[in-house]
Amino acid sequence: MASEILTIHHKTPEIRKIAKVADALRNGAVILYPTDTGLSLGCELSNKNAIERIRRIRRLPEGKAMTFICDSLSNVAEFARVSNQAYKTIKRLIPGPYTFILPASKLVPKFAQDPKRKTSGLRVPDNNLSQLLLKELGSPIISISAKLPDQDEDTTIEEIFEALAPQVDIAIQIEDYTFKGESTVIDMTTDEFSILREGAGLDKVLRFFEFEEE
Repeated sequence: MASEILTIHHKTPEIRKIAKVADALRNGAVILYPTDTGLSLGCELSNKNAIERIRRIRRLPEGKAMTFICDSLSNVAEFARVSNQAYKTIKRLIPGPYTFILPASKLVPKFAQDPKRKTSGLRVPDNNLSQLLLKELGSPIISISAKLPDQDEDTTIEEIFEALAPQVDIAIQIEDYTFKGESTVIDMTTDEFSILREGAGLDKVLRFFEFEEE
């Protein structure tokens, strides 16, 4: 079993429990936690060993870039180089189920970047628990979708939790899982934005891009 399974209220998370998870992250923990898009595997952005553990759990290649969550647009601008156009676009979309592919700043460790493009995926989740955890920790948190090797459309959240909880240090469960689905991924490495994956919140993205073109 996981070192600890914590049940946290998703609407009004207990601050004592949030602080406990943040302390564990500072000490190198890997966690299983809910975001707005689904269950995620996470650790502190700067912890290389913890990121390697997540790669092993998810069976990801060593060079796979890590997506991480930030608490605000200003936080995104610290960890990525954001053009004026990208800044305006992100401001309209966050918080929400969107992953922005951006050139990484010097604050992003090389082991968390795409080794060829020097980019990272950043999100600002629309999720109270995630936001409180980010503020308590004071730094971004890795957010990799918690998936099973043989997962299909019939796989339940409970099955994913049961399978992955023993492989992490802290597994956070909530009383009501209401996820929006996989994030929409937008490449913003140039001013010619492109959608790499259509996911939750896509309609809002398409409406916004139509507005920009008019």
